[in-house]
Amino acid sequence: MPQQTFETDRLILRPTSEDDADFMIILFNTPKWLKYIGDRNVRTIEQAKEYVRTRITSQFERLGFASYIVIRKSDSMKLGTCGLYDREGVEGIDIGFAFLPEYEGQGYAFEASKRILDAAMHDFGLHTIRAITVRENVASQKLLEKLGLRFEKILVIPGDEAELMLYHIHKPD
Repeated sequence: MPQQTFETDRLILRPTSEDDADFMIILFNTPKWLKYIGDRNVRTIEQAKEYVRTRITSQFERLGFASYIVIRKSDSMKLGTCGLYDREGVEGIDIGFAFLPEYEGQGYAFEASKRILDAAMHDFGLHTIRAITVRENVASQKLLEKLGLRFEKILVIPGDEAELMLYHIHKPD
């Protein structure tokens, strides 16, 4: 199944690949990633490539969607990631996003997430999208609500003691 690339006015969202390993190391080790998403123990190029192979490429092969690198059109700068994830402990498909600190607060996360949400509903035929975030990540909650997702309940994923806020949105019939 060919992997799709998506665009917005300012952004290109292309499937994450092993070529993005150096970027993934930087993103995975930012203070906000570590605080709000968790330590993935990805510190080397080989660990990052292995993460992409086992967690991202395998999901693309299985479902046709996964994580996308968000690239600014004006200068080809990699800003972050946005994608649709089949997460253990979350029923259905989950939308997620993470950006380097220097690109926060400029509307990129909303623009990328809105495009991926549209792709989920129209290109991939999904009817419900979920999202999870920790209580402390108010910026993420605000973005999810701006995208039209609504708080559903508190969720604890097996093997993780953290209480997560579960959001959802349903495609209108």
